[in-house]
Amino acid sequence: MPELPEVETTVRGLAGVLDGARLARVETRRADLRRPFPADLVQVMTGAVVTGLGRRAKYGLIHLDRGQTMIFHLGMSGRWRIEPESLGPHDHLVIETDSGERLALCDPRRFGSVDLVETARIGSWPAFATLGPEPLGDGLSPSKLKSALSGRKAAIKLMLLDQRIVAGLGNIYVCEALFRAGIDPRKAAGAVSGQALARLVPQIKAVIAEAIEAGGSSLRDYARPDGELGYFSKRFDVYDREGQPCSRCGAPVKRFAQGGRSTWYCPKCQK
Repeated sequence: MPELPEVETTVRGLAGVLDGARLARVETRRADLRRPFPADLVQVMTGAVVTGLGRRAKYGLIHLDRGQTMIFHLGMSGRWRIEPESLGPHDHLVIETDSGERLALCDPRRFGSVDLVETARIGSWPAFATLGPEPLGDGLSPSKLKSALSGRKAAIKLMLLDQRIVAGLGNIYVCEALFRAGIDPRKAAGAVSGQALARLVPQIKAVIAEAIEAGGSSLRDYARPDGELGYFSKRFDVYDREGQPCSRCGAPVKRFAQGGRSTWYCPKCQK
């Protein structure tokens, strides 16, 4: 599933084509993805000017001059394609600008979504209303994270995946950040010391920033809008490296099931 760095990379790629552009043509090539396309999507977007793009958690935002924002989620396998040579069976939303550029939202599994929300009320949109702070912003600090985790008995790994604690963190980058901070992913979140959280927060920010710079991680179906593959996966310390030597101590990386997902960690380095 595309995570925060992949979505951020996508938004930046789209901005080069869409920011300031007038949308000359919008076509939905099927009725739905995970849920139906908004009934007025084509009407609202056709002729609108894109005033900016952004991201919240794992959602991409395309702001329009008509006071509305198109919000997209890439689901399990979605990605935007810029200037596709031809449209395929999984290109479900097509946008063309008045300068002739064409973009297609491709989603083979159709677990993604597209919504249309009043820009002024975007913060209260149900999917955003309970989100925690962005990991790269000032809202995430060791003291604030400690307060959010106080008394929590659930494992630190699972709490970091809770979007109410930190918005946008996913399995890949949580595994990597916990390794860098030397924290056992099974440890009760409320029992993680302030000193450990002071190590963890900078590592969360660093691993996310590095992944964005690398264009994300190319896993399964994900690629950047320009078709290039992100290469952060070449830097993984623990994720998907079961049985391989730890980059620090040489001990074999372990994997176990946690909250319905796989967790990778080094039993020697993470305490």
